[in-house]
Amino acid sequence: MEPPARLDTESIRDEKVKALKSIPPLETKNLVRGQFRDYLKEKGVAQNSQVETFAALKLEIDSWRWRGVPFYIRAGKCLPTTVTEVLVRLRRPPTMFQRDDLQSNYFRFRISPDNSIAFGLNFALPGDDTVGFSTEITGCQAPAPDNMNAYERVLGDAMAGDPSLFAREDYVEEAWRIVDPALKASTPVFQYEQKTWGPAEVENIVSPPGGWVNSVVSHTEDTVHQ
Repeated sequence: MEPPARLDTESIRDEKVKALKSIPPLETKNLVRGQFRDYLKEKGVAQNSQVETFAALKLEIDSWRWRGVPFYIRAGKCLPTTVTEVLVRLRRPPTMFQRDDLQSNYFRFRISPDNSIAFGLNFALPGDDTVGFSTEITGCQAPAPDNMNAYERVLGDAMAGDPSLFAREDYVEEAWRIVDPALKASTPVFQYEQKTWGPAEVENIVSPPGGWVNSVVSHTEDTVHQ
């Protein structure tokens, strides 16, 4: 979303709706739906249910700022870990040395379970100006004991009468406009094992340049390994 003209609730929500209005409808070729194995055995689930427990998709934002920049989203249940983060992969830098295999620099920030910011950068090996390697520089802050989790924040805002974080009706309508055509097209639902990163079909159908980054949460150090 673009910066709102004012910081009142409706101005913020207006910009959120504008962002969704810039997203064309999701195409079936840019969507993979999955269902973890044994989901149909869960209590209350219909035996022929096609409800997905996993989705990977590619979206475009048709605006002056984001045109030509693909957005890849992956979310699901029963994955190896629960984490919310965004990774921004930059364009691969040019090199004047043929031996270099420079990777794309990236910026990653995590919202939960901890708060962290990381930069993936290319460096030259010490003493050799023509050989490079990639590394990540990370700054991490573990949640303080008095920090509110997401549900506490939303419930607190609801009791305070602040609807900034809640979806307005036109926001919901735009969100459905984006995904409804692909859902009505009866796209297949692929099976995946619990504690994996979704169906194997994801890698061949919806995969960002450079592949997905599978995050691992270390409960002892609160760091990410890639």
